[in-house]
Amino acid sequence: MILKVCGITTQWDADAAIAAGATAIGFNFYPKSPRFVTPEIAAAITTKGARRVGVFVNERPARVEEIARIAALDVAQLHGDEGPGDYPGALTVWKAARVTPNFDFAQYDESPAEALLLDGPAAELYGGAGHTFDWTLAAASSHRIIVAGGLDASNVARAVELAHPWGVDSCSRIESAPGKKDIQKMTDFLHAAKAALGA
Repeated sequence: MILKVCGITTQWDADAAIAAGATAIGFNFYPKSPRFVTPEIAAAITTKGARRVGVFVNERPARVEEIARIAALDVAQLHGDEGPGDYPGALTVWKAARVTPNFDFAQYDESPAEALLLDGPAAELYGGAGHTFDWTLAAASSHRIIVAGGLDASNVARAVELAHPWGVDSCSRIESAPGKKDIQKMTDFLHAAKAALGA
């Protein structure tokens, strides 16, 4: 089971997330994101056994692999228009997808990604917009699913009940400002998620 907190920018927030039960920590390497960190900043943040996930948007595979080496990443979370031919060869991939009412899982049937990370619609943004989607759509998928988009302590149990996911991910709904986690909201989310997933 994956309990992920994304958009981590400081050691303080990483430590608090892991202390509250996070099993994956996300670092955003998309330069236009308000949660952007350099590979060197991410490398300096220790994660005490949690999986280290890098968020990328339409980045060249060679550059993803270079950043992964610098920041000691375990997973590349790809949020752009990447197809399997764009996946970094030496890294586990979680493919992010924005779910709309007509979303078709079949487009990912040939994907070698370990999981699909399903996010709410976000207009021009690539994640972190805080919008939910119809979680019942995820339950019908044969893919390993991580639910993201608008999750916090108030709704994560319902999301798990309806989507039956492998994991959950939260970012903007547990912040006091972009890139700065609200420790209480984050802790409450992780405790609720852990209980819902039976982790």
